[in-house]
Amino acid sequence: MLGIIRQKMAAGVSPVMRIRPVVSALRSYSSAVKEMTVREALNSALDEEMSADPKVFLMGEEVGEYQGAYKITKGLLDKYGPERVLDTPITEAGFTGIGVGAAYYGLKPVVEFMTINFSLQAIDHIINSAAKSNYMSAGQIPVSIVFRGPNGAAAGVGAQHSHCFAAWYGSVPGLKVLAPYSSEDARGLLKAAIRDPDPVVFLENELLYGESFPVSAEVLDSSFCLPIGKAKIEREGKDVTITAFSKMVGLSLKAADILAKEGISAEVINLRSIRPLDRATINTSVRKTNRLVTVEEGFPQHGIGAEICTSVVEESFGYLDAPVERIAGADVPMPYAANLERMAVPQVEDIVRAAKRACYRSVPMAAVA
Repeated sequence: MLGIIRQKMAAGVSPVMRIRPVVSALRSYSSAVKEMTVREALNSALDEEMSADPKVFLMGEEVGEYQGAYKITKGLLDKYGPERVLDTPITEAGFTGIGVGAAYYGLKPVVEFMTINFSLQAIDHIINSAAKSNYMSAGQIPVSIVFRGPNGAAAGVGAQHSHCFAAWYGSVPGLKVLAPYSSEDARGLLKAAIRDPDPVVFLENELLYGESFPVSAEVLDSSFCLPIGKAKIEREGKDVTITAFSKMVGLSLKAADILAKEGISAEVINLRSIRPLDRATINTSVRKTNRLVTVEEGFPQHGIGAEICTSVVEESFGYLDAPVERIAGADVPMPYAANLERMAVPQVEDIVRAAKRACYRSVPMAAVA
């Protein structure tokens, strides 16, 4: 990749590329034609973007010879070679800095962390070097780079591998933060992230990689791309709004099924984008349902749910018929023991109880205490 830079500079050509459009026309993707796992969706998105743009390259631990720790990059080394699929040493600070430097020169790195928890080793490069450079250079240095990997709790991997960083990175100006749930999300949002001129933190979930979702012909088209900053209403309802992202969307949909059997119509919003946050969709829904339950697996203090609550109080307070309910992970480092781990992350029954409280269909928590 450095050879490309040198060739362009020697020829007197700026190595900074022209950015392709990030957003395709907003359409409804409902006519499913096949099932696709999230792993396959991510792999196909990387493959197509590398094929379409020679400036896109991958780097990270075991992304090449081993085909990726979670097989997201399977087959890409054989197809694109070691110059565009780079196996790195176990040094997040080192290879992230190299990636940011390459982005300064107009290349489009996709940096994989084996877990986003390890991005802490490189957080200076992500925030001080990537997120702030465009602003500090008065727009002269766009930093088109994607930092991706599994985020949040998996299963039995302990506190140092189970942290949700959505709120951390979501608080930083200059970054865009995406969190896909379905195969459609994974494919469309990763394409958008790679094409975007700004640095993007792409938060996947290890437990979702093997899950299959229906996808339509439009989603499978190589031009498919989802807009950054736009949420998706996964299920319409009229009694209570439930917001969630990543794995928690699936739990919220299961909770909505249970609530429907008890006569409560829940509207489930898949946030997709953490920063920018689609406040308009959230507030529009709350003004219809008059109730809100936020769901996330991260810590409760200063979380995504807290930001959503603030937005609703600022913009739609007069529409609320009940206190906002927040469901989040326990305010403790993630336990290793399986029984304690289950208690530390939100479950379907937690969402159901919160929605019932919001609809005054159960005894409030304060009364129980």
